[in-house]
Order: sequence, then C-alpha cells, then structure tokens
Amino acid sequence: MIRLKDEKSFTKPAPLLEQEVFMSLQRNADWLMRELEEILKDDTLSPAQYNVLRILRTAGPVGMACHEIGERMITRDPDMTRLLDRLEDRDLVVRARERQDRRVIRIRVSPTGLKLLKELDEPVRSLHRRQLGHLSEKRLSLLVRLLESVREQTIE
Repeated sequence: MIRLKDEKSFTKPAPLLEQEVFMSLQRNADWLMRELEEILKDDTLSPAQYNVLRILRTAGPVGMACHEIGERMITRDPDMTRLLDRLEDRDLVVRARERQDRRVIRIRVSPTGLKLLKELDEPVRSLHRRQLGHLSEKRLSLLVRLLESVREQTIE
C-alpha cells in the first residue's frame, strides 16, 4: 500500500452554504438546459441561437444592433458575429445597415425565424410548466427575486 506523506492536504474543507447553493444552481441550470436542448435539437438550433431569436422577436421590426443583443443574452457568447452568421445562413435573421449611421448594422428576425419561434413556443412553454409547474406562483416569484438579487450583488 502506498502512503502519502501529507494526507491532511487531501482532507476536504468544511462545506460552505454558499458553495452548496452555487453547486445546486449549476446542477439545476444544467438539468433545465439539457431538456431545452432536446427540444431545439430537431430544428438544429442551439440554446444561444434560440435566445437570439427570442430577443429579436421582442425588438419587433426595428431590430437591434449586435451589442444590444449581446447585453440581453442569457449566457455570454464571445463570438456573436459567428452566431449571427449561422442564423443568417439559415434565413432566420436579416442584417441591414442603418441609413442614418452606416456603421450600425441592425439585425431583425426574419419571417422564417418568426415561423420557427411560433412552432417552438408551445413545446418550450410545456417544458417550463413540466420543469417548474410544481412550484406555486408565490414560490416562483420568490425564486425570481432571489436569483435577481444574486445577480444584482455580483454586478455592483
């Protein structure tokens, strides 16, 4: 049997409640996302691409500049241009230069992208109801407020 000289360095520190919360959030986010990925897989859409389409739908016909989309993303994507290229190649978004300022490119969800979003709306809503519907409205509201307060603390 091999004995290590310093077995104390392998002892686990006492768990911190904050660490337990962090790990639980990570596990839950992964679990929630895996099921969403399954729904999107049939349309060969990544969660990030789906997020962009949803963001652009809320912008309406005005669309958004690339940096505006990036600010609203759920997860950071370091290569927004490539993400938008893939969506444009599939005719899910349209890019156009602004007339007033030719440096600004506006991105809009295309009719094809809107059709895809409409097809995904109910399956995604059903998924969220199945995943979180066991929680009361009061608990869901509390959870939203708690998670927002975590993000507000880390932003400051």
